[in-house]
Amino acid sequence: MSDLPALEDRLRSLMLASLAGDAAAYRDLLGQLSEHLGRYYRRRLRDDLSPHVDDLVQETLLAVHTRRMTYDPKRAFTAWAYAIARYKLIDLMRRSRRMSHVPIDDVADFIADDSLAAPAADLAAALDTLPERTRGLIRRVKIEGRSVAEVAASTGMSESAVKVAVHRGLKSLLGRFGGKQ
Repeated sequence: MSDLPALEDRLRSLMLASLAGDAAAYRDLLGQLSEHLGRYYRRRLRDDLSPHVDDLVQETLLAVHTRRMTYDPKRAFTAWAYAIARYKLIDLMRRSRRMSHVPIDDVADFIADDSLAAPAADLAAALDTLPERTRGLIRRVKIEGRSVAEVAASTGMSESAVKVAVHRGLKSLLGRFGGKQ
């Protein structure tokens, strides 16, 4: 712990020199910072995420590089650099939570499920409350995915008339079935 003030002074002076245009100081700063960041990440990562240490170091060095002009020389450099490192670590943790392995053995049960039949019937019933022309326009544009230009050409309507009719039909459905207008 007693080495922290010396580390701060050394890295801060390298950062200030690099901001003044000293390329050698900048290379030295990135090299030393890289070593410290590697240790920082290795101490904090679970075993399953330890292969990401080098990537995190590179991402942090890149962020330091792209944000170096935001560094306030009146403040501690290490606090600024490690704040960036901390956010990179948090980003990795968030990404790793999303990375889950789900076996696909039971996928046939899910696909065979008829649970989508009821919503489709509900949608058809809701559309049936609209005038036939509006219902047809919504089906072609929103459900079948046809372009407004294609639907306009096939119906003899202008593109803006198709857009307005679809918008008004959807707004009507929203008002009828509990949505806010």
